[in-house]
Amino acid sequence: MNQTPKYQMTITFLKRAALTVFMGLSSVAALAIPSDRQQPITLVADRATFNERSGVTTYTGNVIIEQGTMKLQANSIVANLNSKKEISTITANGSPARFQQKIDTNKGLAKGQAQKIVYNADTGIITLTGNALLEQDGASIRGNTLRYSMNKGDIEAVGTPNKTGSSSGRVQIVIPPSSSTSFPGARD
Repeated sequence: MNQTPKYQMTITFLKRAALTVFMGLSSVAALAIPSDRQQPITLVADRATFNERSGVTTYTGNVIIEQGTMKLQANSIVANLNSKKEISTITANGSPARFQQKIDTNKGLAKGQAQKIVYNADTGIITLTGNALLEQDGASIRGNTLRYSMNKGDIEAVGTPNKTGSSSGRVQIVIPPSSSTSFPGARD
């Protein structure tokens, strides 16, 4: 059966778009629980475009990407490829853009949100900008900008200078009490 050139281009586009998402998510999934990597990736959006010349894939309109425990929701997601056709950056924009993933089987879901989330595949750094928040198991860190290094496992939080002494705009960290620690009483 003879397929039309438009149909063939659509199939090629879908294959490349899926490959772009898969390459990007498999880089981020390296921190996830191992079973996540064996799960299928699903992506829904109102619109998807791919420009082979520029290496840019864009998903817009209530974008949701899921793989195992990983879920990313945004108004738009843009994936940029380098000259080797590998993911160089993934940018999610939303109001806010949100993600969640189970990183450790002994802990709850790690969740994050910000107006903009950028993953740089070259450096392994995820940058959350604009009312950024990361939380897990009652602990949280909030700031204007949060940078997390997947390679080193460290985080940097940047707030907005505030001369009034209030917490508004400044870095806020919440550390829940440890339920396993017992403190000696007066008679112990």
